[in-house]
Amino acid sequence: MSESTFVEPTRRDMLYIATGAFAAVGAGAVVWPFISQMNPDASTVALASTEVDIAAIPEGGILTVKWRGKPVFIRHRTKKEIEEAVTTPIASLPDPQTDQARVKKADWLVVVGVCTHLGCVPLGAPGSRGDYDGWFCPCHGSHYDTSGRIRRGPAPTNLVVPQYDFLTDTKLRIG
Repeated sequence: MSESTFVEPTRRDMLYIATGAFAAVGAGAVVWPFISQMNPDASTVALASTEVDIAAIPEGGILTVKWRGKPVFIRHRTKKEIEEAVTTPIASLPDPQTDQARVKKADWLVVVGVCTHLGCVPLGAPGSRGDYDGWFCPCHGSHYDTSGRIRRGPAPTNLVVPQYDFLTDTKLRIG
């Protein structure tokens, strides 16, 4: 059997521990401001989400709001627009995606209003909606349907669907 020996800590050992602890606290105090400055400022945090009252949008109407410096289109779709979006053959789409994958409630569509070709803002007012009654980008001729999917033109992908939730039947939070 081996016997282990216990050595009493000396005064020097206590000084080493105290010096190390003091150095660790000092290093933390120096590094903290550098780490803290990497957090987003208050104006950026405030833009992270926005709440929108959608009660006043009539069926067939579009509301454009600004979120994170970009336009977001909120469209109250008609039964006809929903029908067209749902029955579109997925194989005919350049960027195949079902309508059900793009909406949380069939009568409401929420998309970022930036063309995926070169970042223009597509038009969605009646009479300027392009060939598929959705949105039309006049800069290079991209046509989007009533689900925000690219149907024709140089845009490579569908309009982006941001993260959003329905807080109530008439209130929507984007972000």
